[in-house]
Amino acid sequence: MLDNPEVPHQDETLPSADDGYQPSARRLERERLHRARTRRAIAVAAASTLVTVGVLYLAVTHAPGWPRTRETFLNAHYARIALPQVLKGLWLNVRLLVCCGALILVFGMLLALARTLRGPVFFPLRALATAYVDFFRGLPLIICLLGVVFGVPALRLQGVTNNPVVLGGAALVLTYSAYVAEVFRAGIETVHPSQRAAARSLGLTGAQAMRYVVLPQAVRRVVPPLLNDLVSLQKDTGLVSIAGAVDAVYAAQIITGESFNYTPYVVAGLVFVALTIPMTRFTDWVTARMNRRQSQGGAV
Repeated sequence: MLDNPEVPHQDETLPSADDGYQPSARRLERERLHRARTRRAIAVAAASTLVTVGVLYLAVTHAPGWPRTRETFLNAHYARIALPQVLKGLWLNVRLLVCCGALILVFGMLLALARTLRGPVFFPLRALATAYVDFFRGLPLIICLLGVVFGVPALRLQGVTNNPVVLGGAALVLTYSAYVAEVFRAGIETVHPSQRAAARSLGLTGAQAMRYVVLPQAVRRVVPPLLNDLVSLQKDTGLVSIAGAVDAVYAAQIITGESFNYTPYVVAGLVFVALTIPMTRFTDWVTARMNRRQSQGGAV
């Protein structure tokens, strides 16, 4: 009977736990020094953090205006009143983030593709895409919001909504699409021209080479900056409150107008921070992971 090639022979030397290996004294000493250095670094970092926090706490709480500031901005009573309303308004911010984020990615990709089209016949399209990106990247977001929210209804166009949420979301899409388009374009330009040439030599058309060869590499490379834009979009959804949409910021503004206490604004800010921090840490993790894979020679 023939031997099964998948089953090792009995006389093959296999690694085992009891092979008698003993680390050298030098290695044990090096590992001991490494552990001691790590413990010392953690202790120093903890001590310096405690000292810094203590100094800041004493500096703030011993300021002459601290009692009045605490009553105006850190009032527990108004914080309990504001938190349910702020969380209710935050749901609008989350919906704006999801809907506008999807539209921004699609529109930004189309703009980036328009700017990378080759040939003189596509010059008008490239010029329009370039003008759009330059204009909305230079225009402040709040100016764009005011122009869309108050300018579009003034035109009295048939079939055009006057909903402040929709108009505010449209302004966000217009502005952020310009930034995302540049991110996508930068990713496309990082792909070496030889990739496109190799795809064309295999019989792919220009559109097929862009779809199957260039875009997959470009999108993977720009994931971290895209996530950073998503974090910024999450914060800027609060600007739709200037149109009268009751989001987390406007809910805090209503309670502040009734009580003349600014604690609701602090609550709204902390809620946005709590929502943004996980996205920021996820962005850092994705960036570090891609950097490790690139340094090891893997696919980005």
